[in-house]
Amino acid sequence: IDPNGEGGGAKKDNKKKKKKKKGGGGGGDDKPAADSKVSARGKMVAERLRLQREEEERIKAEEEAEAKRIAEIEAAEEAERIRKEEEKERKKQKQREKIEKQKREGTYMTKAQKQKAALAQQRLEAMRAAGMEVPMIDKKKVVYGKKKGKKGEEEKPAPVETKEEPKEEEPEVEKPKEEPKEEPKEEPKEEPKEEEKPVEKEEKGEWDDESSGDEWDADSDSDVDDKFADLDSKLKEVSMNDSDDDEDLIEKEKRKKKEELRLLGLEREKREKAEAERMAKIRAEQAQLDKQEQLKAQKRDEGKKKRMEQEKANLAARTRDDLRCPIVVIMGHVDTGKTKLLDKIRKTNVQEGEAGGITQQIGATYFEKKTLEKQTAKLNETEKFDLNLPGMLVIDTPGHESFTNLRSRGSSLCDVAILVVDLMHGLEQQTIESLNMLRKRGTPFVVALNKVDRCYAWKTCADTPIRDALKEQPEGTVTEFRSRAMDAKIQLQEQGVNSNIYWEMGEDDWTNSDFVPLVPTSAVTGEGVQDILLLLCQIAQRKLWKQLMWCANLQCTVLEVKAIDGLGMTVDALVVNGYLREGDKAVFCTLDGPIVVEIRGLLTPPPSREMRVKSEYIHHKEIKGALGVKIIGNGLEKVMAGTPVMIVGENDEEEDIKAEVMSDLTDLQEKLSMDKMGVMVQASTLGALEALLQFLREETNPPIPVSAIGIGAVHKRDVTRISIMNEKGKPEFATILAFDVDINREAREHANEMGVRIFTADIIYHLFDQFTRYMEDLMEKRRQEAAAVAVFPSICRILPQHIFNQKDPIIVGIEVVEGILKIGTPLCVPALGGLHIGKVTSIESNGKEQETARKGSSVAVKITNESNPTLTYGRQFDASHSLYSTLTRASIDALKANFKDKLETEDWRLVVKLKKVFGIL
Repeated sequence: IDPNGEGGGAKKDNKKKKKKKKGGGGGGDDKPAADSKVSARGKMVAERLRLQREEEERIKAEEEAEAKRIAEIEAAEEAERIRKEEEKERKKQKQREKIEKQKREGTYMTKAQKQKAALAQQRLEAMRAAGMEVPMIDKKKVVYGKKKGKKGEEEKPAPVETKEEPKEEEPEVEKPKEEPKEEPKEEPKEEPKEEEKPVEKEEKGEWDDESSGDEWDADSDSDVDDKFADLDSKLKEVSMNDSDDDEDLIEKEKRKKKEELRLLGLEREKREKAEAERMAKIRAEQAQLDKQEQLKAQKRDEGKKKRMEQEKANLAARTRDDLRCPIVVIMGHVDTGKTKLLDKIRKTNVQEGEAGGITQQIGATYFEKKTLEKQTAKLNETEKFDLNLPGMLVIDTPGHESFTNLRSRGSSLCDVAILVVDLMHGLEQQTIESLNMLRKRGTPFVVALNKVDRCYAWKTCADTPIRDALKEQPEGTVTEFRSRAMDAKIQLQEQGVNSNIYWEMGEDDWTNSDFVPLVPTSAVTGEGVQDILLLLCQIAQRKLWKQLMWCANLQCTVLEVKAIDGLGMTVDALVVNGYLREGDKAVFCTLDGPIVVEIRGLLTPPPSREMRVKSEYIHHKEIKGALGVKIIGNGLEKVMAGTPVMIVGENDEEEDIKAEVMSDLTDLQEKLSMDKMGVMVQASTLGALEALLQFLREETNPPIPVSAIGIGAVHKRDVTRISIMNEKGKPEFATILAFDVDINREAREHANEMGVRIFTADIIYHLFDQFTRYMEDLMEKRRQEAAAVAVFPSICRILPQHIFNQKDPIIVGIEVVEGILKIGTPLCVPALGGLHIGKVTSIESNGKEQETARKGSSVAVKITNESNPTLTYGRQFDASHSLYSTLTRASIDALKANFKDKLETEDWRLVVKLKKVFGIL
């Protein structure tokens, strides 16, 4: 990947737009206080609204669940009601069948008849109780019936009374009385009706008139007794069973219905009561939450008011006599010598310890005042500059494209910057990017024209001021230097920056804030290093003294989150203003919200050493800004780089501090959002992880999806976590990209067992190259497997003048009209009902064999047809028929999955055309 490519510029423009929209990212010193106020209040209101929305959604979800439950209960009740209705209907049907059976047997009686029979039975019982002879009643009844036939001629009024009886009862009376007598069915049905009432009436009269039982005894005989005894028992049986059944069924149904309704009403009432109680409880809880939220908001507002008043008082107390260290950031293109220049100032060698000599993290280095005085002593003999600064803090940012976020984070913190430009190459991609960042933030900067020692015939004058070194150079060398410096000035002017070599700048240039001084330097031999240090000190004291006045308000930003052996997860932070003390309650920003951590230790590297270099750390009880510090505490794993750190003081409200810390969380969450399917990325620090994620998603084509991330060494649990991609049918994503981290031995063994690949590299580009190579190999393997299924689309025309063999194998000359013809392509003639011609086994052009023939080429092809070897050119088909590739749904799917990049747009259009020809959906 060419780091000088055009992608960086476009990407940067996008980044600028994005940052403008989101309010400026990392919170530089020049950000107005009013904006941060509005931002904090806005965030507070947004958080409150979010909580209210979540609660409303929860209540709504509960109500929906309850409504669903009630609907289910009602559905169950409806099903039960239908079942009971069906049961009732079944019983009624059974009753009807029973009545029909009784009608057929002649034992059926209506309700009125049953009542009469029951009345008659009661009378019989009464007569028995009175000591009367009961059997005589039955005989009398029958006798009266017979008598009625004789008396009927004389007594006419009797039938008139019977007409009032309901007609439905007529046949029922007839059957029980006629059947025992075995009278013929043709007998008129009205006769018993006339009989029935007179019998009762005469029965009454007879018992009243005749007080003696002698007459009954005289007329009785055994046969009649038996008959009427049978009838009596039958009547009793019918009346007992039927009346009970009939009456019980209806009453039972009514009672059941009533009970069901009562139970349903009780259940509904119970449900409604429970629902009302639940809603009342929810409302009470909501009211309580609202009250608590209001109290919290009130406390937050009070705390914020107090904090703002204290901050105003602290700002008012600043003096010019108490300056803090200026924060200097070194920026520029990859390999321009940024870290090497810093090494020269520090007299260290960090550059050699970095993979490929490329800065992978932000490093912070503190220079004490005595170091600065010592380094600039020779130059200061002529300049006579009085140094009042307590020291200088220098941040080295990565130069290559992948670390835009780290460059941005560094430049948002700095007071003054060194833009390193390679004198030999002029302005390069990241140099322009860094220049734009600095101008956007309004940060003053100086340009170091590095690698001046590369000029032809340069005489080394180690660690001398640049003007003294130039005096020692031959005229040709000075001319070359002047020429190259002029080129750099022109390139800067093209970017809208006025510049000049710093000792040639007049007073007007110095007072003009748009004028940038150029300082020639050599990071290898040390020429010009004194000049750049003294120049930075002069700019800081003369131009930036207002913003360098030390303030008690804590201004601290997280640079890196890093795992250190023996210390666990630590936070590299930059304290710009204020104090950090051991034992303070510090509030950090994480993806899961703010966390409060007690500071267990504050470490700094020795002066003139960098935080990245492993050396004996110095423990501090208190840190005064500006200084780079390593914070030790519990639960720092999820702290986000680039976010502020705040301390909860005695008079501060914790909730207010938490809200303030979270207000600066901008686009970091978007960067760390995960895909469902993808590789796992493991990096040593969160900053490197962000850079790697951004690189994989934005600068690779196609983007590499990431499903899991981690910080620190790769362990067995990480391998298990990503091995699930094998089960999901995406074995290519069962991969861990480990950037600048160690691999646990157990993890390697487990990875071999689980089929997980681990790629490791110390340079981000190497990691990408490894994974890309692996994906290409995997894709090639899949293509070979799919080659037998995938069919490339083509339409060919037979050249009739080039027919070499008409029978199997058919050898003819063809012209590829459309698409791509490959060896192994099955050909057919759709015009002849899809006649299968055979498979292409060989393609030749000008006597040379080739794998493919593209549109417009004329080639000779050999076609074999194993299924129909008798197929002959000129008989079944000829030159008037075009040959088409035989496409199927499976072949198209295989093309899409494995050969998408091999087909051009017009080839895909041909696939769509052939789908219609072959009727493929």
